[in-house]
Amino acid sequence: MSVSLWCEEESASSGTSVRASFDPNASGLRVIERLLHSEERYIPSPLYISLVQREPKRREELAKWTLEVCCDCGCDEAVFPLAVSLLDRFLSSTLSLSVSPTCLAAACVLVASKLTESETVTAHALCASADYEFLSSDLRDMERVVLGTLRWDVAGVTHQDFFPHFLWCLEELMGDNEDAADFISTLRRHGDTLAAMCVCDSRFLGTRPSLVAAAALNSALRGLEAKRRCELSHMTCTLATLCCSDPAVLQCYSELIDDALRERLRNSREHEKNGEMEDERLSTPTDLREIDF
Repeated sequence: MSVSLWCEEESASSGTSVRASFDPNASGLRVIERLLHSEERYIPSPLYISLVQREPKRREELAKWTLEVCCDCGCDEAVFPLAVSLLDRFLSSTLSLSVSPTCLAAACVLVASKLTESETVTAHALCASADYEFLSSDLRDMERVVLGTLRWDVAGVTHQDFFPHFLWCLEELMGDNEDAADFISTLRRHGDTLAAMCVCDSRFLGTRPSLVAAAALNSALRGLEAKRRCELSHMTCTLATLCCSDPAVLQCYSELIDDALRERLRNSREHEKNGEMEDERLSTPTDLREIDF
């Protein structure tokens, strides 16, 4: 057996950070079991969940702002869910919002970026994203407060930790199909989008990250319309087994994700329609001399 210490790294031409390729030897049921055992530690308290779900607007605004900042700064996809997890755990411990909520959210993004990226987002970029509502020194102070409150236990388990292992199992299930790699890549992108939506939606607050990951992938499978119904059913059962859940429960959460997606698309269309009506109203000339007959 040949032993090599060579690290095969993937480097994109766009200048993104260098990342090691996926190692199937570091995947499998053993890794999933360890993640399942650890994820319970990073779920917010029931009291915090009940308080947020009673008045979810402020928390959802913070989560959406965090998502916008992560997208604007070009952060890795693992930064956003970890940042929101840190935010929820901090608020769960203190049960009080800081003087500057955006500074708190930015500090969580900064910590999450340091944990998951080799080239971290800068404090200046985060201050600029908040229109300089706070200074870099304020952000550093808030970072220390977050770390102290969470006792430096910030490497939380999120749905992003489960995605590669779940997808690897699904790819093994599909066999040597030529289209398997492209299908898994598309499934990953759709699953990322749906899971990010779940992180912003307070209705999914307190749900295990493994269940969110499995439900997002299952919902994406339904949206992509798997080739055969029996194949989709088999994949659903596989995902339910991997996240230690009942297939009926997984199906229920997938339907919740579908409903949340439809609601968001409907609200987006209504917002665009209202914006067009406002533009038409503003373009109406107020002076008769401006009318071209």
